[in-house]
This record gives sequence, C-alpha cells and structure tokens, in this order.
Amino acid sequence: MNTASNLSPMDLALGAAWEYQLLTFPNPAVGAVCIGKHGEILSVGAHKKAGGPHAEVYALRDAYIHLSGDTALQDCDDSALIHTYLREKHNSCFKFVSMAVTLEPCAHQGKTPSCARLIRDLGIKKISIASKDPNSMAAGGSLLLEEAGVECTVGVLEAQGATLLAPFVAWQTKPFVFFKWAQRLDGTVDGGIISSSVSREHVHQLRDKCDLLVIGGNTVRTDRPTLDARRVNGKAPDVLIYSRETNFDPSIPLFDVAKRRVFIESTLERIREYSLVMIEGGAAMMEATREVCDWYVCYIAPKVGGGLATIDHRQEDFEVMSARIQEDIILWMKRKG
Repeated sequence: MNTASNLSPMDLALGAAWEYQLLTFPNPAVGAVCIGKHGEILSVGAHKKAGGPHAEVYALRDAYIHLSGDTALQDCDDSALIHTYLREKHNSCFKFVSMAVTLEPCAHQGKTPSCARLIRDLGIKKISIASKDPNSMAAGGSLLLEEAGVECTVGVLEAQGATLLAPFVAWQTKPFVFFKWAQRLDGTVDGGIISSSVSREHVHQLRDKCDLLVIGGNTVRTDRPTLDARRVNGKAPDVLIYSRETNFDPSIPLFDVAKRRVFIESTLERIREYSLVMIEGGAAMMEATREVCDWYVCYIAPKVGGGLATIDHRQEDFEVMSARIQEDIILWMKRKG
C-alpha cells in the first residue's frame, strides 16, 4: 500500500465512495480507510453494489492482508466469509489500527453482517465518522462501539459526508434526479462520440441502476438511440420521451428493448413514480428540466473540435462536489444557491 498522501483519511474515504456514487442504489455510497500505528494508510475501501460487502469490510480485509501477509481473502467478495475469516484469524493485528468511515457502521444484520460488531470484535479502538446513519434500521453502530470502549468521533468533514449521502436520503421519500451530458474542452456537445469508452461504460452502469431515463424528442429522432446498459450487461430503464409530438418511428432501437416501458409525454409528472432518474440531453433539456434536477454529472473529454453546438443555454454556476480524472474528467455537481 502506498502511504504517501496529502489528503486526510476521511478525504480518502470520501473520494473512494464518490467512485461508486449512485452505483450502490438503493444503498448509500460509503468509503472507509484503515490507518496504521504511525498514521500510515493501510487500506481504502468502498461499498460497490447493493448486497455486496460494505466499505468497512473491504478496508478491513485489505488492512488484514497488508498486516498479516495472508492473501487468502485477496479476491473475496463474500461479506459473511470475510467477517468470519477475520474474526478467526486476526490474531490481534488490528490493536493499533484506527478507521475513518463516511457513514456510521451498521449495527444490524441485514443482507450482510453488522460492520460495527466486526470492528468491535477485531479490537479497533478509534474510529472517525462523517455522518450518522439516517436509516433507523441500520443506525446505532456508534453507540454499540462506544459501549465496547471504542473512541468514536462523529461529524468529521460532516458537510462533505452529508453531500455524499444526499441521494440516499432523498430517495427514501422522493425521486432523486440527475442530468448527464458529455462535452469537449471547447464546450461542444455534438458531432459524434465525445467521451471515452471508460466514461461510456460508467454511463451504462448508471443506467443499470436507474429506473427511469428521460430524453427529449428531438434527440430521439436525430440520434435514434437504444438507451440500454449493454456495456455492463445491465437492465435497461424505462424511458420518458419528453415531447409535445407523439409520432415517432417505431423502428428506433429504444422502442425494441424487452421489459421496458416507454412513455411519450409533454410533462415531467411521470418522474414522481420513480426513485432514481437520469436525464440525458443538451441545452434545451437542461433548461426544461432545471426545476426537477438535484445534481449534474458531466464528462469532459480532453479534445477540441468536431462539433458546433454547446450547452451554454443560460448563465449557471455549479458547485463541484467530486472531480475524478480517468480518460475524461468526471464532475459531479449541483447548482449554486
């Protein structure tokens, strides 16, 4: 593990969680870090998908491998197996380890065992937590740990933790809606494929988790899209074509996707029936959906030329919540004010 970093452990945990933002639906995105005796970073983990190991479990698994040299769990994604193995084999190797976690470790046994009980049983004595768990069924991990003598500091980078958690909190009571677009460095959004294959795969991962995708009628007629998640062998969301005109060529591929409902409507009321909603489009769609969008995700490709249209429909200031560089720059944003 490379221990060199200018970021705090909680910053690292937040960054790890953002890599899987919305991909854990209906679970929250969570990150965790294990810190060694001298402040060195032993491991960084993130919750990757609902039903899979929690962030703490991945971080503890990798810290154990680093400390013990035992690689038996190296490729293991079975949460219950990791819990059991660490309890049986840890040999007190965690006694000088502390943790930073973006969300209070779960206290209950759900699809996976309790993380708070695992942390307690491994002998960890100090943990920093950004946010308390808003889910009453899973909450109480910090109290369980404190009663066992673990020093818990809650509210570390609390605002950043709350922002990370915002989609999970929202979809308990209402739809969470985000707008996606791709552009080049010169701001152009037309003229063929813009983003990298890695970014397009990420879009398909998001589609796989969404239950509704909203797109404008002009885009459907011009691009004739499929709007599925084939790059990740995922499910295709239902589609709302936001259009006053209802006459579309039925041979457009999006109409021929199994187990999908397609709505052609002149209002956005349909969104109310769904939990996680993705909107794709350009300037007109951004303006038309402004009042229903919670967040925005933009893929900026390191290229210029090849297009003419931009998305500069109006003056808009965004707050960047997360910026990640792969082959493109991926920005998660919300409107300021």
